[in-house]
This record gives sequence, C-alpha cells and structure tokens, in this order.
Amino acid sequence: MSAPSGTGKTTLVERLVARVPDLVRSRSYTSRPARPGEVDGVDYNFIERSRFRQMIDENAFLEWADVFGHFYGTAAADTEREQAAGRDVVLVIDVQGARVLGRRGVAATRIFVLPPSRAALEARLRGRSAGNEDEAILRRRLETARREMAASADYDYVVVNDDVDDCVDCLRSIVLAERARAEAMRATASDIAATFGA
Repeated sequence: MSAPSGTGKTTLVERLVARVPDLVRSRSYTSRPARPGEVDGVDYNFIERSRFRQMIDENAFLEWADVFGHFYGTAAADTEREQAAGRDVVLVIDVQGARVLGRRGVAATRIFVLPPSRAALEARLRGRSAGNEDEAILRRRLETARREMAASADYDYVVVNDDVDDCVDCLRSIVLAERARAEAMRATASDIAATFGA
C-alpha cells in the first residue's frame, strides 16, 4: 500500500489488520528518529543510519528508499517469516519502494490511497507536524504528493481516504477478493477436487 505522506495509511492498515484474519502489517526499518508517541518495534524498527547501510550491503531488504533524507526499508526475512506462517503481509511503502518490488518481480497486489483533496492533505500534514516542520519541508511533502499522485495509475487498486471506516471496508473487500482469485485458491481447489475422486 502506498499513499502520499499524511494520507492516513498507517491508521488504515492498523484498522485493516484488526478486521482481517491472517493479515499482518510489515514493520519497516527506518533511520529517522521516532516522532513523539512512536515506539521502537511497534511503529517502526528505528535503527542507526550506519546499521541501515550495513543491511543494504547485506541485501537484507526487499525494497528500500531514501525519503526526505531518511532511509526506509522492508526486511525480506520478516516478510518471508510471516508468509511461511500462512499470513498475508501488508507492506506500507512509498512509490519508490513499490517500483523496486515491481522491478524485482515480487508478486504483490498494489493499492494506492488518495487523499480526498490537496487542501485536505495539507490540513492533515499541518496538523501532524504541529509546528515541528518548517514551511519548506511542508511544501516539499506536498510537491512529492503531487508527483506520487501520477503514479497511482501503476497500481492495481485506487481508494480514497475520505472516511476512515469506508476506506477500511473497501480495503478489506480488496484483500478478500484477492484471496479468492483462482491462482490463490489453486491448492485448496485441488485438495477439494481430490475428495471427489479421479
């Protein structure tokens, strides 16, 4: 799942995984400092920049990107462990990360979340930063959001986060529909067919 900064993707994913069995959120690694209220190992895995670079050198990430001067990445081992346990994993990644997954041939259902408008996104960003970021950084985030909006055409699904509950309902429907695709159900269908005899 990707969305411009401030669209509410973290809230959406938290509510989504609470409503869908065997769905977990990937916890990204980041070199940025924790914001007030964020907890290491819960919101992100906060690590030093040098450790992040070491993990890049070890090819430990499915994808990683430099976003506004800080590294973010998804550890391959974390995702593989969840999938081996039979769980689907939601990766909360930016457009750069989604492109990397595509280039690497990683099978994924790509969902892009839109804000209801530019004005709504700006209000969310201003509320979230509450004076912690200067105007130049806010403008940079809005410009990045404008560019990311164009990338939404590369995704499988596009949803608007105008109302959190409605948006989560839509996301839940997407997950359930993807789980019912013939390819995803092939082994189950084969097992059931075997009960009917050859």
